[in-house]
Amino acid sequence: MKDEKEYLEALAQKKVPILVLDQKWHRVFALNGKPQNVKVQEAALNELLERQGQLNNDVKDLKKTKAKLMENIVQNMEGTHEENINDISSRKLEEDRRLIDEINGRIEESEDELMELPRKIQETNRTLMISTMQFCYQKLRDNVSEIDEITEWITQVRIDLKKNIIKKQNREINNRQIYSYMHDIFGAQILDLFDLKEEDEERLQGKKEN
Repeated sequence: MKDEKEYLEALAQKKVPILVLDQKWHRVFALNGKPQNVKVQEAALNELLERQGQLNNDVKDLKKTKAKLMENIVQNMEGTHEENINDISSRKLEEDRRLIDEINGRIEESEDELMELPRKIQETNRTLMISTMQFCYQKLRDNVSEIDEITEWITQVRIDLKKNIIKKQNREINNRQIYSYMHDIFGAQILDLFDLKEEDEERLQGKKEN
C-alpha cells in the first residue's frame, strides 16, 4: 500500500466528488459500517460544508440588511435637508452608517473565510478518499481470503459427498448381496421369521425409549 502523501500527490490533479454527498459512497460501508477514522473525517467534512452553507446564508442576509440600511440613509439624508438637519434624523443616520460599517466588516470576514473553505473542503475530502480506498482494498483482500476458504470448504464437501454417495451405494449393494445369500441358503420362510423377530424387537426398543 502507498502512503497517504503519495495518494494525495496522485489525487492532486483529480477532481474528487464530495464523498459525503454521494449515496454510493455511504453504501460502501453498508455491510460492515464505517471505521472510526472515516467517521471522524466524515464529521469534519460535514462541519466544513455546514459552515460554508451558513456563511453563504449569512452573507446574503447581511447584504439584505445593508441594502435596507442604505435605503434608510437615503431617506434620512432627505429628511435632514427638509427638516434643516433634524437631530433625531442625524442620530439615526449616524447609527445606520455605523451599522453598515459593521456589516461591511462582517461581510468581508465571511467572504475571506468562504474563499478558504473550498480548499479546506477539498483537502478533507481527499483525506477521506484515502481512508476510503484503504478500507476498500483491505475489505477486498479480506473478502478474497474468505472466498478462498469457502471455496476450499465447498470443494472438500463435494469430495466428501461423492465419497459418501459411493459408500452408501456400496453398502446398499452389499445388503442386497447378503440378503440374497441368506435367502438362497435359509429360504424365504426362515428369513420372514427373522424379519418379524427384528420388527418386534424394534417396536419393543421404541417403547422403552419413549
